[in-house]
Amino acid sequence: QVQLMETGGDSVQTGGSLRLSCALSGVSHSSYCMGWFRRPPGKEREAVAVIATVGTTQYADSVKGRFTISKDNGQNILYLEMNNLKPEDTAMYTCAADEIYYAPRCLSQLTRGGAEFDNWGHGTQVTVSS
Repeated sequence: QVQLMETGGDSVQTGGSLRLSCALSGVSHSSYCMGWFRRPPGKEREAVAVIATVGTTQYADSVKGRFTISKDNGQNILYLEMNNLKPEDTAMYTCAADEIYYAPRCLSQLTRGGAEFDNWGHGTQVTVSS
């Protein structure tokens, strides 16, 4: 059974940094398309970043240049390095994964809201105060 567990959420001030982690377990290989999504208070879930099995990435415009998605394939851990945080980054951050091997189809999950991801974590809260 595939499981995802996020950690690293915290409360920080504007301009601060955080690193979120997402541990993927219950799998027999590391070739998973993975992504980070967030749900701001009172709003719909939105995509943040996606990483394909070959390592190519895609970011939402709102986080480009500030956030970096990466993956440790040996440990099956997904990361989201977040710098220069803003109050509008306040949200519940959730990771997702699925066996999507074709990179363009994986990266399209950013604009498709993760429609093809079957496996989701429970989330970790990030709060940015001004």
